[in-house]
Amino acid sequence: MKRTLITSALPYANGHIHLGHAAGAYLPADIYTRFLRLSGEEVLYVCGSDENGVAITISADQEKVAPQAIVDKYHSSNKDAFDNFGMSFDIYSRTSSPAHHETAREFFADFLNKGYLIEKEEEQFFDAKADMFLPDRYVEGECPKCGYDKARGDQCDKCGAYYNQTELKNPISTVSGEKPIVKKTTHWYLQFAKFEEFLNEYVDSHLGDWKSNVLQQTKSWLKEGLTERAMTRDLKWGVSLEGIPGIDDEKAAGKVLYVWFDAVLGYISATKEWAAAHNKDWKTWWQDNDTRYLAFIGKDNIVFHTIIFPVMLKGKGDYILPDNVPAHEFLNLEGRKFSKSTGWGIDLKDFYEDFKEPQWNDSLRYTLAMNFPETRDSDFTWKDFQARNNNELAAILGNFVNRSLVFLKKSFGGNVPKLEGKYADLQKDWKALAEAPSEEAYNEYAAKYGENDRILIKSLIEGIHKIDVNYRKFRFRDAITETMNVARAANKYFNDEEPWKSAKNDLQLCAKTLYTCVQLIHSLGIIFAPVLPYTSRKIAWLVKVSANTGAPMHGEPLEANIWMQAATPVLEPDRQTENPLILFNRCEDSVVTAQQEKLAGKSTPVEELVTIDDFMKIKLRTAKVLSAEKIKKSKKLLKLQVDTGIDKRQIIAGVAEYYEPEYLIGKTIVVVANLHPAKLMGQESNGMMLAASTSDGKLCFVTPESGEIGEGAEVR
Repeated sequence: MKRTLITSALPYANGHIHLGHAAGAYLPADIYTRFLRLSGEEVLYVCGSDENGVAITISADQEKVAPQAIVDKYHSSNKDAFDNFGMSFDIYSRTSSPAHHETAREFFADFLNKGYLIEKEEEQFFDAKADMFLPDRYVEGECPKCGYDKARGDQCDKCGAYYNQTELKNPISTVSGEKPIVKKTTHWYLQFAKFEEFLNEYVDSHLGDWKSNVLQQTKSWLKEGLTERAMTRDLKWGVSLEGIPGIDDEKAAGKVLYVWFDAVLGYISATKEWAAAHNKDWKTWWQDNDTRYLAFIGKDNIVFHTIIFPVMLKGKGDYILPDNVPAHEFLNLEGRKFSKSTGWGIDLKDFYEDFKEPQWNDSLRYTLAMNFPETRDSDFTWKDFQARNNNELAAILGNFVNRSLVFLKKSFGGNVPKLEGKYADLQKDWKALAEAPSEEAYNEYAAKYGENDRILIKSLIEGIHKIDVNYRKFRFRDAITETMNVARAANKYFNDEEPWKSAKNDLQLCAKTLYTCVQLIHSLGIIFAPVLPYTSRKIAWLVKVSANTGAPMHGEPLEANIWMQAATPVLEPDRQTENPLILFNRCEDSVVTAQQEKLAGKSTPVEELVTIDDFMKIKLRTAKVLSAEKIKKSKKLLKLQVDTGIDKRQIIAGVAEYYEPEYLIGKTIVVVANLHPAKLMGQESNGMMLAASTSDGKLCFVTPESGEIGEGAEVR
């Protein structure tokens, strides 16, 4: 069986990790990694902070500190948050390390030597006031594809288009607010077209196993054609070009590698760092065909891992390629997108300030996992968090564990019962059934031990198989649903067996029931471990076994397949268990209300956005007021006769409390000219007069600044 290398997208060290990030690239990778480790497979999980590029310098400018202070702050904060979240990275590194700079420069020099990079003098936006070339994120303008007016210099956040910054319309420097000029500079371009045939073959080879969203986005890029793209930037922070063979020192001054080229190499440099610390060979994980590489990402990072990184690995030579890129869509929060600018979000660090007990970490992991945006955007809500915790984790898993141990303590002093008489061979028969399950074998088991036992053991054995299949197909929600189904079957078994009755009149039957239940507790601790590592550790403590939660193994596999062992009874008779305890406390309504109010209190309202096409449907024109009079029985309404330059019409305006009718006569106002007619107080209104509201609620009509503009002028 192949070993598995797993990476999660490197988060920018310019902000805190929020729940949307966690559900996209990190928790699914951690669950999968833990599952493989429990299955006895050799696996290495690599991640780290992306600490180079313009995103860092922008944050440094905003916080008025040096870039190093920014990356140190957020790297440390995010690493702590990941640790609390139970992430099982073998290493969490950072791209500001000397080892990473060395690796990135090595790749660049190799590409330059092989002719994949070409030097070109290009036109780039230059801020004359700030005396600097503008990296992509230091310029905004209208997207050349869709017209979105807040598009960045390299990518439109609305339509997802990529382009060269000089293609932006109406560009503005975010440094000075001035319109930049175009000035020539030298950069090095990666010739993607040289890899087009390779990429098409590579992507086509994964038509049967990559997710549809990954294939669609990748195919779309390939269909548009691959153009040359600059892999360097004019910037002081990042991997410097100075001293790289083949580049003129004067031209290299003040230039760094573009984050597209730099960041993904962080996976390799982190592996080198890990290998050096553990006396391992990093090449085993990146240059051995017996290694399978999986890249877990969000949908905004797809092309970096299906096109750009594969090109870099292929171009360098001797490197394995991503075998799968199981990208997730986006997680929303209470029906809205996560937004740093409006404060709409929940950072992991904030969650742990309010929910300090480990139970809540597992409740969060479970809720996020059951809402993974696997095929489309999904939503996290506090009400769902409460329901998942109370109705599933507490009422099903926690309830079974607690009441089983309570009855075990009461009936057998907390010891695993010794089976005698007709139940003496149960452990042997159960193991044999797990090794060779069949309907005939299940029926024989039922005839000997009871129909309830057949149903439970079949649910466990088949459940473990279904969970295994779903995890390997990256169907996390289905896998975890099947896991909870095993807990449901265990609860039903306890109810149907009625040990509170057999404890009084058939102690051997009670022993069989509770023996089976305590074995199921151990099994549930293992199969829930990928998603509930803290709870799994607690369950192991309850039954006094070594905890196996799929924690980091430094690349080494477990000696046994713990996952498959969960299908069999492993607790020997007379083993003492710990006193029962509550695994999951209830999440009360007051907790949910407090979190909802906290979220609402720190966010700013978001107005619904409209497209330019929507706006252009509205026809605004200047109009001259010909006459004005009050409407009887109304304190607010005036009846206006206006000349729009095209026609004369009647408009009802709600400004009677602020203007006398005589004052408005002869004034030029702005009206919505193509509004459907409406009746107000029995009077027909053919349009709407525009007015602005002051802070105290007073309405002021909108009028042109220039007196030269008469009626009929279009307002845009």
